[in-house]
Amino acid sequence: MGLGASLVSLIAASGVYANEATSERHAAAATQYRQALFQLVRSNMGPLGGMAKGAIPFDESVMKTNAVRLEQLADMMSDYLVTDTRKFNVETSAKDEMWEDFSDVEAKIEAMRAAAQNLASVVEAGDTDGYRAAIGKVGGSCKSCHDAYKAD
Repeated sequence: MGLGASLVSLIAASGVYANEATSERHAAAATQYRQALFQLVRSNMGPLGGMAKGAIPFDESVMKTNAVRLEQLADMMSDYLVTDTRKFNVETSAKDEMWEDFSDVEAKIEAMRAAAQNLASVVEAGDTDGYRAAIGKVGGSCKSCHDAYKAD
């Protein structure tokens, strides 16, 4: 195998590249799936944010369930974010930069996964003093991606 083929294989194996949408329909579907994934993230973060802000009481069952769900959603994110829809006329708030350095997107996804795992561990340990900070780390991981890749 030549150097070029080796590099392509290495990049493909690393999973750190974006794939271009192949048609308007493909781009629309990819955008719809991406937005649906983020709605699920939002529905799980909402109660956690309310708890961290003191608007609702801490509920260990909800915290653990939502942490597990967020970890599962993080496991899917690369698959749903990798399709580059820039060449097509789709309604999205994703910035072009998202597909220019997809390895950074994947690093941010990993930070979310780790923060969700940490929250589950904190709840499992019954570390009530750590609840707010653990939720904050999950929220911070979301914010870092929004700040970099979501248009206002």
